[in-house]
Amino acid sequence: MKSLLALLSLLALPVMAAEPTLYGRYEYIALPEIGGQVLKAKMDTGALTASLSAKDIETFKRDGEDWVRFRLGTKDAGNQVYEHKVARISKIKTRSEEDEEDSEVVAPTKRPVVDLELCLGHVKRTVEVNLTDRSSFNYPLLIGAKALREFGAAVNPARRFTADKPDC
Repeated sequence: MKSLLALLSLLALPVMAAEPTLYGRYEYIALPEIGGQVLKAKMDTGALTASLSAKDIETFKRDGEDWVRFRLGTKDAGNQVYEHKVARISKIKTRSEEDEEDSEVVAPTKRPVVDLELCLGHVKRTVEVNLTDRSSFNYPLLIGAKALREFGAAVNPARRFTADKPDC
């Protein structure tokens, strides 16, 4: 009976969740599968998925499975072509106008999503990343809420580049 009471008292203890690691709004992230490139990334809790700047995006079949071929869409990326198996195709809703009366109905854009290893500080995780042209943005990599959860991350928007340089 005493062992049962001891077990029950242990079960009644509050579960201590691991504290998230605090990162800044912008961090350096390495892409081991993309030539070890290190990119500046925007940590965006308002976005659901991660997005990587890519160009010349072309889907194709290999052994009956969907694959994607692309080049990294950064100014110093070079011409290296990368190929990855497609995990899924995402449908991204684009915002038109804020004024609903004048807004156009915009069809969602379809983007290939790949499972990609990312290294943030000393932590490596495989996360879903959609491929799109982000060349008009300041940061070629956007880390959304799903990826932030994978890293056990919290974001302090007042800080920048708080993690060590990627070393996985």
